[in-house]
Amino acid sequence: IYDKEHQKYIDDIAARRKTMVSTGDRSAKIRTYNYPQGRISDHRIGLTLYRLESVLNGDLDELIDALITADTAEKLKSDSAEV
Repeated sequence: IYDKEHQKYIDDIAARRKTMVSTGDRSAKIRTYNYPQGRISDHRIGLTLYRLESVLNGDLDELIDALITADTAEKLKSDSAEV
């Protein structure tokens, strides 16, 4: 009985870890930095900026604002689905 329960516990941990780790597949990427075009694309929120150099120099305000907006929208969507 112990071995069976222990194996179930180990399998559960393995399943949780697998969902946390990316597959490494290119389609799972978060962001693309295209130097020749001076473009940065965030694939999670569908944002593309043609200011790569300024973003790399620390001007992240537009990117951060877009991420906050997308996160807020997702939370509101999730909250309304629960009601």
